[in-house]
Amino acid sequence: MSGGWGPLAGEKETIRRLTLGLVTLVAVETAVFALDALAPPDMSRAVRSSPVALDHRGAWLRALPVEDGRWRIRADLTRTDPTFQKRLVAVEDARFWLHPGVDPFSVVRAIGSAVVHGRPTSGASTLTMQTARLLEPRPRNLGSKLIEMIRALQIEGRLSKREILALYLTLAPYGGNLEGVRAASLSYFGHEPETLTDGEQALLIALPQSPEARRPDKRPEAARAARNAVLAKLIRARRLTEVEATEAEGEPLPLRAPFPSLAWHAAGELARAAPASQASVVSTLDAGLQARLEPLAAAAARAQGPENTAAILVVEIKSRAVRAAVGSGGLDRPGGWIDMTRAIRSPGSSLKPFIYGFAFDDGIAAPDTQLEDTPRRFADYQPENFDRVFHGKVTAREALSHSLNVPAVELLEKVGPSSFEARMAGAGITLVRPKKGVTTPGLAIALGGVGISARDLAVLYAALGDGGVAKPLAWTEDEAARRPRQGGDRLMRTEAAQSILDILRETPPPAGVTAAPLTKGRPLMAFKTGTSYGFRDAVAAGVVGGYAIVVWTGRADGGARGGLTGRDAALPLLFDVADLLDAPPSAPRPIAPRAAPEALKRLDPTADGPRLIFPPDGATVQVEAFGRKARGLALAAGGEDLSWYVNGEPIDRDPVSGRAIWRPDSPGFYKLSVVDAQGRKAQAKVRIKAAPGIN
Repeated sequence: MSGGWGPLAGEKETIRRLTLGLVTLVAVETAVFALDALAPPDMSRAVRSSPVALDHRGAWLRALPVEDGRWRIRADLTRTDPTFQKRLVAVEDARFWLHPGVDPFSVVRAIGSAVVHGRPTSGASTLTMQTARLLEPRPRNLGSKLIEMIRALQIEGRLSKREILALYLTLAPYGGNLEGVRAASLSYFGHEPETLTDGEQALLIALPQSPEARRPDKRPEAARAARNAVLAKLIRARRLTEVEATEAEGEPLPLRAPFPSLAWHAAGELARAAPASQASVVSTLDAGLQARLEPLAAAAARAQGPENTAAILVVEIKSRAVRAAVGSGGLDRPGGWIDMTRAIRSPGSSLKPFIYGFAFDDGIAAPDTQLEDTPRRFADYQPENFDRVFHGKVTAREALSHSLNVPAVELLEKVGPSSFEARMAGAGITLVRPKKGVTTPGLAIALGGVGISARDLAVLYAALGDGGVAKPLAWTEDEAARRPRQGGDRLMRTEAAQSILDILRETPPPAGVTAAPLTKGRPLMAFKTGTSYGFRDAVAAGVVGGYAIVVWTGRADGGARGGLTGRDAALPLLFDVADLLDAPPSAPRPIAPRAAPEALKRLDPTADGPRLIFPPDGATVQVEAFGRKARGLALAAGGEDLSWYVNGEPIDRDPVSGRAIWRPDSPGFYKLSVVDAQGRKAQAKVRIKAAPGIN
């Protein structure tokens, strides 16, 4: 009986033991997962890294430090020498790709060596364990080693092997405030770790094990010895020949150099905006062009006085890629840390081309429409030309190329300030009114009576070069790749934009610069300058060879400057920038008069005859004295061969100035008439009053 039950009892015992084993295994796994969930590794240092901005070809522009001013630059294995990666693993952790975070063979070897020698003689740390120690630094003892092993297993459960290697190369210390292979390579060797010499690789492998004791800039002998020891290990691992090692030993040890810092403002802005998980942001900037333009801006700022600074923007029109962005004349200038490409400043007359462009676009005027450049009052606004000289009848082409104020204001009145502002807003451009509470835009827009940033001005001039289509600027290569496919916002018709460019190309260049049509190979530039009230801002913007350029000079605090105009203080710098661009030469378009359409030969074809300017109809004018000895009122009107009458009586002209001077005999109401040679006349009824205190 008992013999028959024996095998069955044995099977039951086996099943019981297997069940117990499985339960134990599940319990251990559950405990491990629970402990892992309750006490996960601290990955905060893995998240915080120095963001880096690169130019469009991958050249370094600027990075930002992390806590305590440390340079912890996220490693990018795709941009790190693959031979260096293989040699690092061969020296530090030969079975890195095989073990689960802890290498049992290394542990057994380390224990055996310690037993034989009575003390630890070899380490068992894997790259994953070293990464765990870098994430959570602890005193170097047996307890810390056990915790590192647990953390290594936890990390291996969270990250892939390549992610662990990249994390190690991000956190590894290289002396001083350098963390990560990119920071070390840039600071010690002056380049990214994409390609490294044998000696450079050996030094970068040796440094993390004792970074302060082996710093090549402070302890060169120790650094050389550590480098040579790594080279010997690479020979034994058959990763290097003896000849290669000998050559590597002869490489000079590097000193530490400061990090590059090009496009300080724009690169810093891009780096701060980069996602934490991103090793670097590839901008549209061109490091070579940026390096050439920054000294130009600094020289211009110095030449204009100790308080002055300068800014430059260069935009590639096709992609709207910003190829250069100089935010100031240098960090050593007053307010040099302020990015003046973002600052809201007065554009002066640099918005005039868009007034004319809208007028052409709306059919209000054409390039050869005749305008009047004569003294004129627009309600309570009376503009004057910069040189206080009026030119009489001019074409729109002449008025824009010579930046005459009255014609620009007259056209803006026709276009409508509100319509002008709305069209700008529709293209994403913000015009800032100078006073709070002003609800409607005014005619002062034509002469710089609003604020705009250099970046928005670059959007506008790039639109002129792109057939009147406005698109946002592209600051990263990803944005630039999308811009040509995006429709953008139409600012004006292509024909209107081309007419504006043709006119601006006829503008005389600055003193000392030969006109483009007369210089073989020089690109033909369409440009406009602007000067704000008090000479605070000098602006020059241009379109040349597929680029839009905006240049600004002034004081960062907005202070007034004596006599520095856009033509004198910004235009030479604009031409210097254009000379440095890789812009193809373009043949000048014919400079020939073209008749405006019959309906647009004059701005206002119904306004035949003279136009009375002062005093306007219905005005009340105060005078300080009456009679023939009084100073009198200087009368003004638009037209030719004019004669003046008061209540039917003719008014004589002043023999010196040639102007009609009216000296009323007494207070009262008068009827003024002005008549031209064809007998056409304009009339006004005015009231003359005595000034206070005059009997």
